[in-house]
Amino acid sequence: MNHKEHFDRHGFALVQGLYSADEAASLRDHYMNIRERGAFSGDMGELGPASSDPLLRYPRMINMHRSDESSLEWLLSDRITSHVARFLDEEPFAVQTMLYFKPAGARGQALHQDQYYLRAAPGTCVAAWMALDEIDEANGCLQVVSGSHRLPLLCVEQADTTQSFTDASVSLPDGLAAEPVVMSPGDVLFFHGQLIHGSYPNVTPDRFRRALIAHYINGSAEKIADYYFPLLRMDGSEVRLVDNAPGGPCGRFVDRDGHPIVEMTHAA
Repeated sequence: MNHKEHFDRHGFALVQGLYSADEAASLRDHYMNIRERGAFSGDMGELGPASSDPLLRYPRMINMHRSDESSLEWLLSDRITSHVARFLDEEPFAVQTMLYFKPAGARGQALHQDQYYLRAAPGTCVAAWMALDEIDEANGCLQVVSGSHRLPLLCVEQADTTQSFTDASVSLPDGLAAEPVVMSPGDVLFFHGQLIHGSYPNVTPDRFRRALIAHYINGSAEKIADYYFPLLRMDGSEVRLVDNAPGGPCGRFVDRDGHPIVEMTHAA
């Protein structure tokens, strides 16, 4: 099965060795250097070097491509975007970059769907999630629910914030389960915006789980949540779509004659 077939069937595709280990190490060092300089304009959370929370000592960075040339080059690189275009069946718009440090002891992220946040319409988003370290279950690899990209957006519930740095989660019925994705530096996992995914805490004593992430949407999309402007075409030029109003219908699993089905309900 090729990557496109796997993506269409399962909602994700792992492209191993898309970047070399040396390239991944260079990017890892680049972002560690930025982090060590102090607060960054895109920090998701206040930097607290002496905090007991590892995620405050190494907060996520977001939209680095707006001020960092290396991030912009990676976001628009043909190595990444050629895969995204195949998965979307059209040229994408580039939306976002993120760097997750996830140091030892850091919480994970509860199960969720990226499209819940981006709200691209028509169509969806695709994530490109690149490992900068050896990533396994111990340091909190991604967990994905194969085939869940065929589900609608699900209603969110309160997450366990002792285990997740976000407070929103989706629930799974019996018969659906998340599976770990073990990755090496330079591997890139591409996944559909409605794929349910998340991660557990990093329980190692001394290992990071650093990941460089981008989001893209269909080039035919007409709307997206306004937080993500400006979007970029593949030549780097800016494009603006109509702002999406927040909310919309969402699904909940309910039991029908012993089988879980999704019932659409109130606004998400």
